[in-house]
Amino acid sequence: MNPYNSPTPVPAPSHPWWKTTPALLGLLALVALLSAFSLALGFLVMIAAVVAVWVLSPWRWFARICATFGALLLLTVGAGLGGQLDDSGTGKADAKTGDEVRASGKAVSVSPSASRPAKAADYTGRPLNEAEKEARSAGYAAINHDAADEDRVIILRSGWTVCFQSSDAAAKTIDFAAVRSSEPCPERDGGPLPWPKMPNVVGATYNKAVEDLKQAGVDLDRVTLDDVYLDIDTPTAEEAAEDGDDWRVCFQSPDKGTMADSATTVRLDLGQWTDADLVRHCPSEKDTTYKIPANDPDYDDDSDSDSSTDRDSTAPHSDSSSSGSSTGGGTSVGTVHPGSFCSPPGATGVSRAGTPMVCGPGSDGRNRWHSA
Repeated sequence: MNPYNSPTPVPAPSHPWWKTTPALLGLLALVALLSAFSLALGFLVMIAAVVAVWVLSPWRWFARICATFGALLLLTVGAGLGGQLDDSGTGKADAKTGDEVRASGKAVSVSPSASRPAKAADYTGRPLNEAEKEARSAGYAAINHDAADEDRVIILRSGWTVCFQSSDAAAKTIDFAAVRSSEPCPERDGGPLPWPKMPNVVGATYNKAVEDLKQAGVDLDRVTLDDVYLDIDTPTAEEAAEDGDDWRVCFQSPDKGTMADSATTVRLDLGQWTDADLVRHCPSEKDTTYKIPANDPDYDDDSDSDSSTDRDSTAPHSDSSSSGSSTGGGTSVGTVHPGSFCSPPGATGVSRAGTPMVCGPGSDGRNRWHSA
């Protein structure tokens, strides 16, 4: 073949500029830029970028998938940096004005005139996110800070409550001082949180203890109950309130004068007795004493005498109406707890519900109270 007569090589066709890789990457970068100013506009550009990646780009399939996820990530980052994801709005106070409002600590008075700006509404007691949203709707640029002396950074505004506010009607700025929703407001902006202190309720009836705790400002939802006797079940709050004058506080936690903040659990250890009970005082320690002595497995009614007359005269339950009389060969011990250990065999009693009970061998072979 004559090289001088060979055909001239044809150059490979080039892609239009909008199908090139730099153009597509620029479109993806535009997603982050526009979403910082408008979430809706950024979203539309992201859709256009994804379509261009899948229709126009010469990339392989895995590169297209990565670009699609990248576009979504750029939309989120751009919107977050621009404040578009904040439900309280996009308005921001400039740094100089914000510093002036924070330093002053109070609203700047404006001389009366016909064109005097409207005073900002009172948002104290409102959730911070709602207060900022309404303030921005009224044309104010809102900033915020911790109302307590802890200088904490406020992240989730819906979990904070406005305690104080200071505004500049002329500059249309407002500064909110807030605390967490579970916390009380301090007496002044930047002051310590005034957590309630535990009162002394040991020895008080349950009703009186609840009244004292409520008056001290302790959250009753954080109060738990426990019993002090081995043979008495812990009452629920409803059961304790129903017989509130029969239940008495033997121990409390935390002690008197201790700060009870939002993380503190208050425990009241209760004992129950009436005038008919054998034991009518708190034990020296929890879970060491039986309210009904006959429920004690080591209880022995005839340790001091061989005669029933002597037993009746020395037994701690000598009251014939509740726990001291011997009838039909058995000893009546008054109110007992079903299933508890008992002694001596054949002794009788009644449950709190009035069911006749008798002391006898249980399923484990030990003497326990069961229905007669």
